[in-house]
Amino acid sequence: MENLFVGYCHTPIGMFYLECNAQAVVKAYFADTLDEDAPFEMLKEAPPVLHQAILQITQYFAGQRQQFDLPLAPVGSSFYQAVWKRLMAIPYGLTTSYGALAADLGNAKASRAVGLANNRNPISIIIPCHRVIGADGDLVGYASGIKRKQWLLAWEKNNAPTKSALLF
Repeated sequence: MENLFVGYCHTPIGMFYLECNAQAVVKAYFADTLDEDAPFEMLKEAPPVLHQAILQITQYFAGQRQQFDLPLAPVGSSFYQAVWKRLMAIPYGLTTSYGALAADLGNAKASRAVGLANNRNPISIIIPCHRVIGADGDLVGYASGIKRKQWLLAWEKNNAPTKSALLF
């Protein structure tokens, strides 16, 4: 069994949880409830990737980072992996629809499957599932809540070098 290391960081929209193994980020999401034993100080034996992940999330929320440079190890099917890989190609400040993402992956009829993969994304923000919206522009589906999705999209739009709102 591999060792997992946990860290938290404060953001303007809630506490953010990060979980890493010795080499990569395996989970990242907003933690609405925290374990009472949750460490609020970084353990000295935590691997560098956890320190880097916390630093980069902090930079993102400070408006100092638009792309992440971290090794990732999300667990999921090959289809989920393909969706998550494609999500990482959506530029900061832009959005796309579930249908457009499905078409981009080679199956325009797979928008529901793309939505499910998006919902099961274990590494929020870093794999930017919040950048996927409904075909009509509605902010639909976000595991951390629509209000957070709305905040993130507005944050990125206001800090992006380009003011375009739709990628595909």
